[in-house]
Amino acid sequence: MKKGYSRKGLFGSTIHYNEHGKRVGTSSPGLFGSTNHYDAKGNRVGSSSPGFFGSTNHYDKNGHRVGSSSHGFFGGENHYDSHGKKVGSSYIGLFGGKNHHFDD
Repeated sequence: MKKGYSRKGLFGSTIHYNEHGKRVGTSSPGLFGSTNHYDAKGNRVGSSSPGFFGSTNHYDKNGHRVGSSSHGFFGGENHYDSHGKKVGSSYIGLFGGKNHHFDD
């Protein structure tokens, strides 16, 4: 199982880290409620946009849908691939931010 966590950055951004504390990417606000995602080198790797009923749709850098996320219990989120198979979950951390757990 892959693990990681995310913490708030500057100007509304979110910084993403792997389980060893190494920075692996950044997410920044986009237009109309979207979010742009970048790898650790600053290359754009995809985006997310609001879906129906509070869900979020995820896209690769070419605009192809690669998955979605929806709200789970107790403030968490469940993550799904493009075929609707659950691939992981995220939960609010003890000191803020989110802890992520993804299947290999």
